[in-house]
Parts: sequence; C-alpha cells; structure tokens
Amino acid sequence: MEIFALIPVKGFRNAKQRLSGVLGTVERAMLAEVMFRDVLREVARARGLAGTFVVTGDDDVSRMARSLGAEVIRERVEKGETDAVEFARMELKKAGCEAVLIVPGDIPMVRASDIEQVLSQLPEGTSSPFGLLVPSHDRMGTNALLLSPPDIIKLRFGYDSFAYHMGQLAAEGLPLRFLENERIALDIDEPKDLTRFISLDVDHGESNRVTRAMFATQHESKTRFGGL
Repeated sequence: MEIFALIPVKGFRNAKQRLSGVLGTVERAMLAEVMFRDVLREVARARGLAGTFVVTGDDDVSRMARSLGAEVIRERVEKGETDAVEFARMELKKAGCEAVLIVPGDIPMVRASDIEQVLSQLPEGTSSPFGLLVPSHDRMGTNALLLSPPDIIKLRFGYDSFAYHMGQLAAEGLPLRFLENERIALDIDEPKDLTRFISLDVDHGESNRVTRAMFATQHESKTRFGGL
C-alpha cells in the first residue's frame, strides 16, 4: 500500500499569533519557516512513504516546498488547518491515494525515525480501513494521523481534537489506536511550548538554533537595558 505524507502550512507572515507575547512578527515568521523546513526535511528522509505533499495557499510556502522536493496542493484561499487538510485529502483520494499520514509543520523535534515508527503501525498488505492517532503532549491536540482510506473519519483540528478524533474512530467502528511519541507530541503554539522546547536541550535542527539565538538576543537586550 502506498502512503503519502500531507503537511498543511499557512503563510509565514502572520504565523503563530499566540507567541506574540514573547516574539515579534519577524521572529514568529522566521520560526514558522524554519520549523516547516525541519519537518519537511525529516518527513522526506523517512522510509516507507510514496511521496510528500504540502497543502497551502501561500506563494512563498509553495516555492519552498517544491525546492525541498515536495509536491504542492494549492488552496485558492487559506481558511484554516481543518479546511486545508479536508481539501487536500479529497484531492489525494481522487488521485488514487490509498493512505495518508497527516503531520503539522510545527513539530520541530520530529525525526525520520519517528515518521517510520508511525508508518510501521499499518499492517503490511492490509486493505481494511485503518486509523491511528498521535496525540500532543497534553493530549488536547492531534499531531499526526495515519488514515486508510484518507477520508475514513471526519477531522477537526484545534482545541481537544484528540478526543474528537478518537470519537470519530469509535463512530466508524474502528479500533481506538493511538501511539505516544514525545518528539511528534511537541508542537509550538504557545510560550510554554517554546520553553519546553528550549529546556529539552536538543542539539538538532535549524529550529533549535534559531530559537536559542532569538532568546539569547532577548536576554542580552534585557540585561543591557537593566544596566542603564
């Protein structure tokens, strides 16, 4: 069975509004961009995928995705993550896609081995409907979904999406399958997520270097200001 990855990504300019208390507009855009690059590179390295698609309505994201080897499903208008994924998975199903792995572009700790771990949960050669979830670290969000066929359940991202998606599996009579993975579980949406990311002291990826540089600069500025 061929499995395709799908990464929904909005334009970077207005990204990560919930981080506005700790990062400025330029910093938030930079962080969103480097996280996307890190995620896409790791997904592209993972064995077991037939290809990787990025769904977006943004020109810059489209160019970057293609430059990193992904195919682009283009939205006419960006409406939000749920609508983007819904549109893209319908396009993939029409094109004959049998299974899809949906991952966000803001899980900077993810490694190719984590993607491979998720893919390994799909029994080889299976033709039966299948759904598997990877929750966020607080189990309020869903940070990966492996679905066969791509539209096997209804999707709704945002607050408490993990419980919603588990309910959708149950509604379809499917086993309640989920997989804990600490690297996939950490998405960067709020200041506490950034704090957690930095505290883990992970020496890998562009996101880690950029985030540490941002906070080092902030600390230096505060120190100088306090000394005046």
